[in-house]
Amino acid sequence: MADSTAPFDDFLPEALRLRAAAPLVDIGANLTHESFARDLPAVLGRARAANVTTLILTGTDREHAEQAVAMARQCSEPGLALHATAGVHPHDASRWDAGLAAAMADLHRQPEVVAVGECGLDFNRNFSTPAEQERAFEAQLGLAVECGKPLFLHERDAGRRLREMLHAFRDDIGNAVVHCFTADRDTLFGYLDLDLHIGLTGWLCDERRGHHLRELVGEIPLNRLMVETDCPYLLPRNLPAKLKGRRHEPALLPWIVREIAHWRGMDEAALARATSNTARAFFQLPTAPALTPTHQEN
Repeated sequence: MADSTAPFDDFLPEALRLRAAAPLVDIGANLTHESFARDLPAVLGRARAANVTTLILTGTDREHAEQAVAMARQCSEPGLALHATAGVHPHDASRWDAGLAAAMADLHRQPEVVAVGECGLDFNRNFSTPAEQERAFEAQLGLAVECGKPLFLHERDAGRRLREMLHAFRDDIGNAVVHCFTADRDTLFGYLDLDLHIGLTGWLCDERRGHHLRELVGEIPLNRLMVETDCPYLLPRNLPAKLKGRRHEPALLPWIVREIAHWRGMDEAALARATSNTARAFFQLPTAPALTPTHQEN
């Protein structure tokens, strides 16, 4: 792996080399995606240079959850801590069976796994039927009760039903975060009423579809707000320079924090500290890994 004190490499244009004012936690990074296979060490080096010191690697099915656990074991080092989630995405809910349930329960016992998920409901694409999604989600709610770890949730066009199902389990499950929140005000307040956490991504930076979130970011309590890239997806559209290949990565998380801070009317450093403190408490993580400052933000 690259030196944890190294500056940015040449992959990012100079205009995109933004170092966060405080260590950041990226709560949703799909680093097991094939697009990272060729240059993962450099990706992790750029994350450190950007002061993104903790990554939660998303496990969306058995294969990717196992890869995330292995990556967390192999790639964590001074200045960069990697953790994993383990779950079955609603797109793959049709595959849920007793064998998969047992495999997930085993993964949840691994110390690298800090949350159950990505799981939930997606009635937008329905790659699995709603009935299959609800069956797999209910089973994973039960696994979260058993292992005592928080939930990492996915929801598209299914806010009402997700809230109904969560409400039935709310007294038994612990913390839960709706990652990559993109919905409306009523859905947001429905989640907050259930004491859920909210994860925000570069969707906020998209002038085509993220405008409504700008009016909502100030409504999310700081102790309920976390930040994420959801990379390689959702590359922010307001970056000041073009990125070769347009693959999103953790080093760009400071730009999302800057956008959220702008629309909340608060200091970037304060937002960085607050979201990271919230994430560490949510996932029961240790304090931020030590990292020697080497590069100032533009």
